[in-house]
Amino acid sequence: MAASTDIGVLDVNRLSGSLGAEIRGISLEQAGPAEADAIRSLLLEHQVLFFPEQHLTPDQHIAFGRLFGELEAHPNLSLGAERPEFFELKAEGGAGAIADEWHSDLTCQAQPSVMAILHMKKCPPFGGDTLWANQYKAYEELSPPLQDFCQGLTALHDAHAHGKPETMAVHPVVRVHPVTGRKSLFVNEHFTRRIVELAHPESDALLQFLTRWASNPRFTVRYRWSEGTIAMWDNRCTQHYVLNDFEGERVIQRVTVMGDEPEPASPPRWKPYIKPFSAASRHDRQLKAYLDGKGPG
Repeated sequence: MAASTDIGVLDVNRLSGSLGAEIRGISLEQAGPAEADAIRSLLLEHQVLFFPEQHLTPDQHIAFGRLFGELEAHPNLSLGAERPEFFELKAEGGAGAIADEWHSDLTCQAQPSVMAILHMKKCPPFGGDTLWANQYKAYEELSPPLQDFCQGLTALHDAHAHGKPETMAVHPVVRVHPVTGRKSLFVNEHFTRRIVELAHPESDALLQFLTRWASNPRFTVRYRWSEGTIAMWDNRCTQHYVLNDFEGERVIQRVTVMGDEPEPASPPRWKPYIKPFSAASRHDRQLKAYLDGKGPG
């Protein structure tokens, strides 16, 4: 499908019924503010974009990322990069940095990232695909009673998967996108630990349902990489997952646009729920530690 923009006509190929589009007819190494505006509009529409045959140097990759905002280093991974805001992840035969759990990036931070821009430098001959899931749909296709209930909840996220369980943040279970105004589900299996307003067993039951539901195949797109492809996604309304099914080397380069504070669909309707002085109180220690250190006074 051809899409007319301020920078001319682009070839936009939708990849699934829920999200994702492949874009041709633009050279990202020559992109400027006008191109960034056109890409930003397409990203708001499709949530994840793919630009094949874009062989950017690290400096060009960084310059392209800065068109969309301030870039940040990864707060939890020590990657020894020459440029902190630009890092490379290598994996071979399934060993290495494989993000094979569904997640939105860095929800363990008070301000999770806005978007990521990834460059596939080397991909294996087969396998290593990445999936994304539309979290607008994950929220919108819940039943109205469950939508209403989730809007009144918050969740504790931590960086345990990165070896830093003390890094914690609380976010709304349902957030509002600051540009589109649409509501999306905002919990994931990689970082989300506890529904703040529920007892631990209740939280476990709800999170198990929501994290499975968030990756329902109907909400997803699966992308087969080719070397030189640039992908960028809106972290505020998507989750993603890397298939750890490949042989050979997989090398990606990435920059991340600084985060914003998630806006709740509605204020929390209940106080945090901690039931102390029982054998089960061990399940509440992390939440209590967060509330004692960072919660409301």
